[in-house]
Amino acid sequence: MKDIKDIIAKNLTELRTRAGFTQLQLAEKLNYSDKAVSKWERGEAVPDLRVLVKLSEIYGITVDDIVKGENLPHKKPNLSLKVRRLLVVALSVVFVWFVATGLFITFYFIPATEAYAYFAFVAAVLPTAIVLTVFSALWGNRITTAISSSAIVWSCAMIIYITVTVFAPYFTQIYLVWVAAAVFEILIILWFLYRSFLKNKIKVENGASSATKKEK
Repeated sequence: MKDIKDIIAKNLTELRTRAGFTQLQLAEKLNYSDKAVSKWERGEAVPDLRVLVKLSEIYGITVDDIVKGENLPHKKPNLSLKVRRLLVVALSVVFVWFVATGLFITFYFIPATEAYAYFAFVAAVLPTAIVLTVFSALWGNRITTAISSSAIVWSCAMIIYITVTVFAPYFTQIYLVWVAAAVFEILIILWFLYRSFLKNKIKVENGASSATKKEK
């Protein structure tokens, strides 16, 4: 009978390969280092129970399948969940632009607002960015959240710039709004770099803690 470490190592390697994850991508989902994942797959260490439960959730199987399974169930992990999430995001964005289109049509057929009806589409950029940021915070990663957060900043700047340019053309210093947006963009970048640093630090500490437990 195979050693349990060998069985777990084989199953973890097979499951990750089926899912199309790299060791680094899987490590990010678990808040561990890719070195820890590599050790598990080589049979040099065994994930603790908490990690095994998390892995079973990611792959859509049971902990028993990982620990004892010689023939793993053929499932596409989280594929249907990803598709559903993408559909929810897409439908939310489409709804924002559906409302914007309705407002555009309404304002276009009112003589007093016809010339400014296009503002409905200009304004729609901001709620779109907000929707993407919310869903990215729930289901995305650091990169998608940083991009969508930046989109909020620049869409606000664009709306302010266009509004002032159209309704207050005498205000020539409106270009400063882009400077302000650039400052906020730098703050966003610094914030996410700091978050990334903290997360990597936690991964290293978790990996070291796991290695220490195995040595004991």
